Amino acid sequence: MSTAGLSVRDVVQAALVACAVVVLWEVVERRRVTGRARLVLAGGVAGLSGNLGGPGVWPAVAARWWAVLRGRRAWLCLPVAGVVAVLGESPLPLLAGAVAVPVLGGRLREAGRRREREARAERVVALCGAVVGELRAGWQPAQALSFAARETGALGDEEAAVLAAARFGGDVPEALRRAAGQDGADGLAGMAACWQVAVDGGAGLAAGLDRLEAALRDHREQRERLRAELAGAWATVAVLAVLPLAGVALGAALGADPLRVLLHTPAGLACLAVGGALEAAGLWWAARIVRGGERA
Repeated sequence: MSTAGLSVRDVVQAALVACAVVVLWEVVERRRVTGRARLVLAGGVAGLSGNLGGPGVWPAVAARWWAVLRGRRAWLCLPVAGVVAVLGESPLPLLAGAVAVPVLGGRLREAGRRREREARAERVVALCGAVVGELRAGWQPAQALSFAARETGALGDEEAAVLAAARFGGDVPEALRRAAGQDGADGLAGMAACWQVAVDGGAGLAAGLDRLEAALRDHREQRERLRAELAGAWATVAVLAVLPLAGVALGAALGADPLRVLLHTPAGLACLAVGGALEAAGLWWAARIVRGGERA
């Protein structure tokens, strides 16, 4: 099968070489920028050359490669699609891989934001416990908040504003409410309310933060229990996603050559289009049901 004198294999190999060149260029560029920063921080070329010739250079290069691949995991769809395109002698898998890159990239970014949100919520719980401990140890509220915030990093980008308000007699509750606007930092709004009540009414700040910490931990445990209950549903979604690939692999093992049928015959192309649409709709609907249970 060829188009304008070029075979599908040549086109796929050229695309794979282009992807490899892009990855290598990014690695070299990041390495150059890192080397320049090390040169400036070390204060001379001798320190940089010592780092480049040291025994830890190869682990650093491996870590750099892993960081690049981890940040670009969606692009791994292209090599996989290229292998399928070569085996099936058709450019359709490569086109499907190109379409899958932004879709999978969006899913991975969403998962990263969810992990960051949950990590920040954990840090807010730790902040409440740390402030309670410092208050009961005899520290003043501003000092306790400053120390606990630096230890836990729960305030994120608003840490400087909150600590400045605590140190110089500013509006700490308002600063905490602004910090609560960050993704996953909703618990800081409860800390702001406790702080406001303690300042205006003279109530015990440690007791209020202790109850807030218990409530946040209980909410986290409920979320974990719900996630454990929905693990079976997510496993079902994963099985639905893998079943078509397993069917193609089984057909190839039996010698039926399913790639040739799917990619080079009208009936196979029609089945591929209809099956792909039904598979996407089924995965979307199943994931929507499971996410609805998570939100509930």
